[in-house]
Amino acid sequence: MRPIPGPNVGAMKKEQAAFAERLNAALATATIDASPAELVKLLARYGGAPVTPQAVSGWLNGRHLPKQANMRALARIVGLQPHELQYGGKAAQGVREPRAAWPDHLGGPDRLAFESFLALPAAHRKLLRDLIAAFAEATSRKERP
Repeated sequence: MRPIPGPNVGAMKKEQAAFAERLNAALATATIDASPAELVKLLARYGGAPVTPQAVSGWLNGRHLPKQANMRALARIVGLQPHELQYGGKAAQGVREPRAAWPDHLGGPDRLAFESFLALPAAHRKLLRDLIAAFAEATSRKERP
């Protein structure tokens, strides 16, 4: 005999589908590929709990909701407040500094690279800035007639 679904099953499915829609839209806005494998890597970098690509696929397709640690990490990845990502709408705003916005053309891997750069010690950041400057100079020399 098949169990009869409880009264909240339909509401839960709607919540999961609405979350999946918000997550996919937020990823698109942040120019981050909605690839489960890519999101597993990003979650690890943003403090999420370990999950499989299949679990992430369930979130993206509206079959499951992430646990709160991953909800918070996903919100950081896409630049939203966790409440906003989970439930939609804007959460009540208290006094806080505004979030620095990333330029629209920067995708997830570039943002991760910048955040990794900012986490380095000052001497290593200087070394990388010098390396980037050398590459930029070499490129501009090649482009000159």
